[in-house]
Amino acid sequence: MTPARSSDGLTENQKGLLYALCCYLLWGLFPLYWYPLTHSGIDAGQLLAQRIVWSALFSVVLVAVFKQTHVLLDALRRPKILLVFTCSATAIGLNWLIFLWAIGNNHVLEASLGYFISPLFSMLLGRLFFNEHFNRIQLAAIVLAAIGIFWLALPAGQVPWVALLLTLTFGLYGLLRKTAPLDALPGLALETLLLLPFALAYLGWLAQQGQLVFVSLPPLLLATLIGSGIVTTVPLLLFAAGARRISMSDLGIIQYVSPTIQFLLGLFLFGEAFDVSRFIGYGWVWLGVAVYLFGIWHQQRSKRMPVE
Repeated sequence: MTPARSSDGLTENQKGLLYALCCYLLWGLFPLYWYPLTHSGIDAGQLLAQRIVWSALFSVVLVAVFKQTHVLLDALRRPKILLVFTCSATAIGLNWLIFLWAIGNNHVLEASLGYFISPLFSMLLGRLFFNEHFNRIQLAAIVLAAIGIFWLALPAGQVPWVALLLTLTFGLYGLLRKTAPLDALPGLALETLLLLPFALAYLGWLAQQGQLVFVSLPPLLLATLIGSGIVTTVPLLLFAAGARRISMSDLGIIQYVSPTIQFLLGLFLFGEAFDVSRFIGYGWVWLGVAVYLFGIWHQQRSKRMPVE
C-alpha cells in the first residue's frame, strides 16, 4: 500500500523526519546563538532568568493562538499536574543553566558529551522506573558509555561534571514529562510560568543592585536576548510535530545530529582543547552510541523482514 501524500507531495513519515531533523539542527546550533550573549558580560544566571521570561511570554502567546488556553488553565487548577510540572520545570531550568554556563566557560565539547550520553541514560531510567527491558545490545551500549565516563574521571583525571549534570537533568526531565498529561506547547508554557516568579524576582534584585544587563546591550544582542523565547519554543514544537509522525527508532537516530553539531562547533569553531586522554574517553562513549544505533537499525531490519 502506497503511503498517503499531502498536497505538498510528502508522506506523513517524510514530514515527521523533516520536522525532527530541523528540530535537532536548531538544537545543535544553540551554542552559536548563545555564545555572543554568554561572552558579553552577562552571567549564566541572568541569561537563564531572561530566557525564562521571554519563553514564558512567547509560549503563552502561542497557547492562545493555537486555542489551547483552556488546557493551560485547567492544568493550573490541578495540584497533581502542578507538582509534576514543578519538578520538570526545575529539571529543565537547571539544564538550561548548566548549558548556558558551559557555553560561557568554554565547555561546549563537554556539553555535547552530555547529550551523546543522554539517550543511554534515559534507557536506564526506563528500566528503573517503568520496568522497561533492554536487550544485550542496549546493555552493551550503556556499559561502553560508562567505561568512557570512568576513563575521563579516573585515568584522564577530568570528571565531566558538565556532561553528567546535563545528562542527569535532561534525563529526569524526560522521565517526568513521560508521566505528564500535557502536550509540548502547553507543557512548556506551564513550566516557564512556574519558573517566572523566581526569574522576575532575581532580575528585580539585580536591577536594585545595579547589575541588570539589558538596556545597555547593543541592539543586536538585545534582539538576540528577546528572541530567546522564540528560539526555545520553536524547536520544541518541531520536535512534537516530528515525534507524532515517525517511529521512536527514527527519532533515536536523528537525535544524535544535535550533539554531533555541538561537538564540531566546540572543536573547530570555538577551538576547545581535545587531547588524547579525552579522545579515548569520548571514543568509548561514541562506541556505545554506535552500538546503540546498530541496535536500532537491527530492530528496524528485523521488523521489515518478510515472514516465511
